[in-house]
Amino acid sequence: MRIMRFAIIGAGFWARYQLSGWRELVGAECVAICDRDRAKAEAMAQEFGVAAVFDDPAEMFASATLDFVDIITTPETHGPLATIALRHGVPVICQKPLTPTIEESRQLVSAAKGAGISLYVHENWRWQAPIRAFREVLASGRLGKVIRGRIDFANSFPVFDNQPNLKEMEQFIIADMGTHILDVARFLWGEATDLYCQTRRIRADIKGEDVATVMMRMGNDVTVTANMSYASRWEFDRFPETFIYVEGSEGGASLGADCTVKVFTRDGVEERRVAPPDYAWANPNYALIHASIVDCSRNLLSALRGEGTAETTGADNLKTLELVFAAYDSAASGKAIKFS
Repeated sequence: MRIMRFAIIGAGFWARYQLSGWRELVGAECVAICDRDRAKAEAMAQEFGVAAVFDDPAEMFASATLDFVDIITTPETHGPLATIALRHGVPVICQKPLTPTIEESRQLVSAAKGAGISLYVHENWRWQAPIRAFREVLASGRLGKVIRGRIDFANSFPVFDNQPNLKEMEQFIIADMGTHILDVARFLWGEATDLYCQTRRIRADIKGEDVATVMMRMGNDVTVTANMSYASRWEFDRFPETFIYVEGSEGGASLGADCTVKVFTRDGVEERRVAPPDYAWANPNYALIHASIVDCSRNLLSALRGEGTAETTGADNLKTLELVFAAYDSAASGKAIKFS
């Protein structure tokens, strides 16, 4: 098996977990780390045994032999950095959101397509083990015709403690979490035909919204509500768990606390816990998410090697971003958005 050589751009909070996830896979080797703060890149390179360090992406692409690059930086830098990679013929994996605007994202996807170079988004949320298991329940047909679904990501986790830069985002929870939650909605129920959104800002020391409610009609005429909040206190205040509820003509299903999947039918209730893999390097507060990094990266690596199909291509992620930015348009106008 040929080893796929890759570089990481960005050496911040999330990068160490992303790199740890890559190290769980056979056939990929990080050969360079780049960050405009060279000291941060050097510290991470020393910790993980990576030989090359750069503070200039252009210099890195000009001098390093790479099979792909993983961009783990702030959203406004994604487009420019990905564009440099494409110019050098290097496939790109990018953190979400792909770019800060739908127009820039469309241009980037078009540029990658025109150049014939792979562009992927590391959309790991749908790769959580309990969410994959919940989709299998829906696909089984046991619930009959699905009528209504709900996704709740609502908790009081102090997300700004580890990522204080999030306080400065003019668009916060939909841009940050909505990229995940709305992608899960698509993963479970298909594409939206219309959308309506309301937002709130509860916390006084942030610029963006920290509460959002999005209602959509999706797939085969399913009404889906997505609730997102970092200002909620519940009986089960379990960041980073996502709760999902579905009603069907023949039964219902839920993904609840502690990764518990339940199915309700005339025959009774079935219950099982779908535990994520356990990795020693995972932060206990983010362990469920960190486990999903590995499976998402495995899927993208398989596609890069020409051995499988990537789920979260740039083109596919555009459909999620259309929901994200439509949600902001709806919240600003107070009107529903229809998709052609």
